[in-house]
Parts: sequence; structure tokens; C-alpha cells
Amino acid sequence: MTHASLIVVGTGIGLAGQITIEALNAIKEAEIVFSLMGDPLVDAWLQTLNANIEPLEPLYEQAGSRPRAYLAMVEKILAALHAGKRVCAAFYGHPGIFVTPSHEAIRRARALGFSAIMLPGVSAEDALAADLGVDPGAWGMQTYEARDFFINQRPVDACAALVLWQIGVLGDGAFTEFQSRPAALKALACVLEESYPSDHEVVVYVAATLPTNPARIERIALHDLYRARVDQASTLYVPPLYRPQPSSARILLLERFLHDELEGVTP
Repeated sequence: MTHASLIVVGTGIGLAGQITIEALNAIKEAEIVFSLMGDPLVDAWLQTLNANIEPLEPLYEQAGSRPRAYLAMVEKILAALHAGKRVCAAFYGHPGIFVTPSHEAIRRARALGFSAIMLPGVSAEDALAADLGVDPGAWGMQTYEARDFFINQRPVDACAALVLWQIGVLGDGAFTEFQSRPAALKALACVLEESYPSDHEVVVYVAATLPTNPARIERIALHDLYRARVDQASTLYVPPLYRPQPSSARILLLERFLHDELEGVTP
């Protein structure tokens, strides 16, 4: 086997400042870097780290749909491995969160006998926690991809925060469109109103990608969700409706098991 290998990295959400040292080194040391940044400024910055950068964005238009584009991205990465190169695939945010081609490239590379690893990065969820002052450890947090949540009737716990990703493509079952549809947002609000009052304040959030542009935070009543400015990067944050109620039965159960442990009782 040659020295060919694959390292998948994330560059964070903000330009340059959120990349880790190990991801930075992986980009610099690679013989070829495939990038999916969504911003030409970030690609230009990557060029200062490694002259052999190949952006993957053009594959969206060439393939015509996201699933076909993802497959083409994976094939490009594998072709470079077969050519014996040290490959780095760089994605914005965390490379393993809502990044289908990163996981598939690693899976297939390993199946072919190549070394393939993923390095973590700062994700949009990390940015959301910072910008909205959200602590998942306080009351809990549920996170779903919006279409998965809607189609599969995922349960809602209204005493925990709810985060729905990619609300902008909820109405696009074929993943061929790249803009939001107000009718889909109306349908989503309708489903959420089964668990929350229609005037419950929600947040449509987009993380900042450049130091000059602040995060986009739009607070809006649930019944007006369809009026919000929504695009591919938009995430819906639904704050908890009420505090969780402690379960006396579970507290007693815990106390019983702890007591039995101290007494040396075997279950």
C-alpha cells in the first residue's frame, strides 16, 4: 500500500479563526485538498495554506441534485487516493455534522484499505450555543434535521430546547432546490403548534461566517414562521416552553438502588 491517506477536517464556521491547529497542519501537509466551503473568500484563504486546492462546489450545478453531487465528491476524493496522494478534504463547520460526503468518503476509503480519519471542528451548533446563550446541560436539547423531524413524526419534549436544522429545504424532498418555500414553513409551524402555543417565540438563526457579518438572529412568533428570512443555512431554535417536572417515582427508584448497593443487596 502506498502512503496515500485521507484526513477529513473542519474549518469552523468563522473564517480562519476557528480552525484547529491539527486541521491547519493537515491542510498544509496534504498533496491535494478538496474543499467545500460555500464562500470564495474561504477558498482564497485556503490557497494561502496549500496551493493545490480543488473546490467541490461546482459539482452541485454539474450533478443537478445534492445526492448526486455528494456521490461525485466522494468519487473525486477516492480517485486521488487511488492515485497515491495524501488527501485532505476540508469542509466548513464540523466535517461530520450534516456533511454526507465526509462520512461516505471515509467509509469507502477504509473499505479499500486506505488510512482515513476525521478531525473535529467548530460546528453551527457550537456557534448557536454561544450566540443565543444556550446551554444544553440546563434543560436538555433535542436536535433533528427538519425534514426528518417532520416526515417521521419525531416526538417533541416541550420542556427541552428544540433545534431543527436545514429548515430552508424542508419542502424539497428531491434535494434539487436551494431556497426555502413558505408553504413548507407554514406546515412546520402547524406541526409545532401541536406542542407549543402559536405565539411562542422562536429563533431563526444563521451563524456568522465572516468577522464583518454578525450572526443573523430573527426572533418571531411561531405562527409567523413563514414570514421569516430563511435560506439553506437557517436553523430553527425553539426555546423550552416550561420547566421539567421531577419524577418522584424515579427519585424513589434511584434511592432504592443506592440503598441496596450500600447494603450489599444483589438485584
